[in-house]
Amino acid sequence: MPRLTEQEQQEIIRFIEADKPLPDKYRFLLFEDKREVELVWNGKTNEVCNIVLPFQTIEQVDEPRAEKPSEDNMQLGLFDTRGRQRKGWTNKLIWGDNKLVLSSLKNGPLRDEIEAQGGLKLIYIDPPFDVGADFSMNIEIGEEVFTKDPNILEEIAYRDTWGRGADSFLAMIYERLILMRDLLADDGSIYVHCDWRVNNYIRSVLDEIFGNFRNEIIWFYPNSGLKAKSKKFHQVHDVLFHFIKSNNFVWNEQREPFDDGKVKRQPMRKFNSTTKKADVVRNQDGKILYVEVVDKLVNSVWRIPMLNIGGEILGYPTQKPETLLERIIKASSNEGDLVADFFCGSGTTAAVAEKLGRKWIATDLGKFAIHTTRKRMIGVQRQLKANGENYRAFEILNLGKYERQHYIGVNPNLRQAEQQKQSVEREKAFTDLILRAYAAEKTDSFTNFQGKKAGRLVAVGPVNLPVTRLFVEEIILECRRHQITRVDVLGFEFEMGLFPNVLDEAKSKGINIAPKFIPAEVFDKRAVEQGQVVFHDMAFIEVKPHITAGERHKPTTIAVELTDFSVFYSQDSISHAEQTLKNRSSRIVVEKGQVAKVSKDADGIVSREMLTKHWTDWIDYWSVDFDFESKQEIIRMQDSQTGEWEEQWTGDYVFENEWQSFRTKKDRSLELTSVAHECEPGPRKLAIKVVDIFGNDTMTIVEVLV
Repeated sequence: MPRLTEQEQQEIIRFIEADKPLPDKYRFLLFEDKREVELVWNGKTNEVCNIVLPFQTIEQVDEPRAEKPSEDNMQLGLFDTRGRQRKGWTNKLIWGDNKLVLSSLKNGPLRDEIEAQGGLKLIYIDPPFDVGADFSMNIEIGEEVFTKDPNILEEIAYRDTWGRGADSFLAMIYERLILMRDLLADDGSIYVHCDWRVNNYIRSVLDEIFGNFRNEIIWFYPNSGLKAKSKKFHQVHDVLFHFIKSNNFVWNEQREPFDDGKVKRQPMRKFNSTTKKADVVRNQDGKILYVEVVDKLVNSVWRIPMLNIGGEILGYPTQKPETLLERIIKASSNEGDLVADFFCGSGTTAAVAEKLGRKWIATDLGKFAIHTTRKRMIGVQRQLKANGENYRAFEILNLGKYERQHYIGVNPNLRQAEQQKQSVEREKAFTDLILRAYAAEKTDSFTNFQGKKAGRLVAVGPVNLPVTRLFVEEIILECRRHQITRVDVLGFEFEMGLFPNVLDEAKSKGINIAPKFIPAEVFDKRAVEQGQVVFHDMAFIEVKPHITAGERHKPTTIAVELTDFSVFYSQDSISHAEQTLKNRSSRIVVEKGQVAKVSKDADGIVSREMLTKHWTDWIDYWSVDFDFESKQEIIRMQDSQTGEWEEQWTGDYVFENEWQSFRTKKDRSLELTSVAHECEPGPRKLAIKVVDIFGNDTMTIVEVLV
């Protein structure tokens, strides 16, 4: 018998005492013989996540630019005169763990919205394969390409998926596929792309969960490069599995030109209802009638090049060509149907769905993937608008503070007082974890400080709320009482508009405050124990509003100029690169907000080249909301007594993306002044959001009087 941990032994005893069957995992821990023929793996369980967390709306993109929309592009009343979508479904780009996202979609209030659209008709997924953690991204800086390392959260997700080989991959995908099946409409389809490493596993799992197999599709990519030497036949195809939920499924036959591109003469045929066959049609003389045919029905072998080299590539190693998704979406959905991709990567499914007039949901764990998809979808919106075609608004959602509450065990369905009590207990333990992650020593000598590190005191902000002005003012007061001059403030979120004003206020009192973001990696104890958690300093944005008063019936306008952006990231160090580089090699590193290329020639002589020559080099994207606080963030929470879903204002506002400028593969330029936006006289708040080359976003609020 394999050795059991004390916790496992106690768990077995509890199940026996409760006269309950042991979970499947103990079959492998207690018995080595597998005597039945069944789909099993180490750790298999039928338990499926049923957690419901509210979705936070962090951004909405309607009209892709703030120029005044034309009357011809109002899409039959779908948009108002500001270009904001005023009715109907809003497409959804969701950042987070797709298990929690799927469970919240399936069991939460958004399910009603999905069903109101006719249900989810099509799911396409391209889950991660056992090819190594492929979260690294190539980022262009001037003429150089910098490889962004995966963040620890992404590495953890990879380890959880492949840490035990196929067993952990199957455990990951099995539960998610069950959630997808339950979310899928009865007449819906699912397509799963996989490669040779997991084909046999995926097919078996899909057979067990869905049962209704339709096709094994061979995607043959003729433009695959040949390897010089190999002890196997060159791999020039991938596999897609098509399963359905029921036999009443959406299906549209697809046709394609003949391989030689020529027109063919084929006998004319007519369906015979008696024989159930297609009979050849003849004329009065008995001669077969022929028709000219320019195309054929698509079969299960698809000849589609890997990617459109002319500009479609976005830097994702597993990115799929739009042509592939176009065929899937056309075959298994109709215009207006809702489709989804829960491993969306660079957003190909969403982009093709938008172009084909479908509604969509796209999710990913990687923040950079969400940012890449956001830029791509804005580009699609702009092109559709330029062509005079319809497009829909999309919103960016996450589980935010509710996901953090879930990680530390706070039940969001409890009453407020009970939540608060549970939160105090759990947050105390979690604060200790954050201090360990920050490598700070714990202290109980102060009211607002929980730790100290390198001569600085450390204050940890709340798990489920932003760090507020009141929070920082209390810190300043305690600093003055105890003559404290240096403080680090750690927070998951910071109140909009809090910095840099409050830092200047503290500085005038002789206090140096350094705000730092607590990364999501602190939720994984392994990352904490291995010292892999990095707390980044807050980036700062400086802008200059330009207000033009209206004259002679002309409206008043306001434009925003981006004047500065400062960051303090580090990835590796220049000195470490110089010491470890081999001769005739180079490396790009990030140290204290500067990106440098370190090179070593054949003689071991080291040279440095700073790649970030200007603050604008750090900016990948920026956008403006010209009337922040005009749209409240409303979530739907379930009443613990009645079970009814009720709307609640979170106290936050939705960033309405009204103008944006960003870099693309083709165009690396960046506009630094927004369009002049028409506005009514009076006070208002402008919100400016900047996304840096690493995909991290920073936002600032500016109050103006027009």
